[in-house]
Amino acid sequence: MKNCMQAYDLHVHSAFSGGSSSLEELASTAKQLGYKGICFVAYLMSKREEEILKAEIERTKTLFNIDIFLGFEARNKRELEILKRRRKEFDILLVRGGDIRMNRIAVQTRGVQILTHPEYERFDPGLNHVLARFAAENNVAIEINFREVLITSKRTRENVLRNITKDVKLAKKFHTPIIICSGALSHWMMRDPYILASFATQVGLELKEAKDAITKVPKRIIEEAKERRSEGWIMEGVKVLG
Repeated sequence: MKNCMQAYDLHVHSAFSGGSSSLEELASTAKQLGYKGICFVAYLMSKREEEILKAEIERTKTLFNIDIFLGFEARNKRELEILKRRRKEFDILLVRGGDIRMNRIAVQTRGVQILTHPEYERFDPGLNHVLARFAAENNVAIEINFREVLITSKRTRENVLRNITKDVKLAKKFHTPIIICSGALSHWMMRDPYILASFATQVGLELKEAKDAITKVPKRIIEEAKERRSEGWIMEGVKVLG
């Protein structure tokens, strides 16, 4: 299937990180759905496990001719500190949202690129005016996670949709970047980028904003990732020129 949007899904879990599908199944599905690239998101693992995962990513990337990135999702402050020190070893740094303390730490930390589902398992949006402003200042993208709608029903889904809509409204008010991801735990949970963009229009984004959230915003994150992996990059705000 050909897709005119240069779309990316930067939050996909494989069997390496709590998912049920192989890298090949996820990459093949992403290719069929028309994505230009995806990010396999993992949790902290041993050096040996990470080496195996990186080798599998390179093999899968060549096999399907699709851009594949490696992201790590910090689930607590300790993991975030470890991942910050190893920033040049992977592409994208995500922080698991939901816990209000981690939501705050994520949006206040330079170098965090995505705060995933800030409303996760909450009865409130997980964000407020202060946190949305911090996220804008530090260029932390707020995620619209389609999985949270896909796997819920009835009142729980209503609550999720209401909170996502509130987060989108806050993000728009402070010009905070918004990104749409599938959050897929298997290749069956992945969705066409046009479906994700259409869903985003139902929670407060204009059509152009929805398309940007699956094209321009992830592309900017990928460009930042490439810069961080370059030889001249030392740490956040420090780069050798020449």
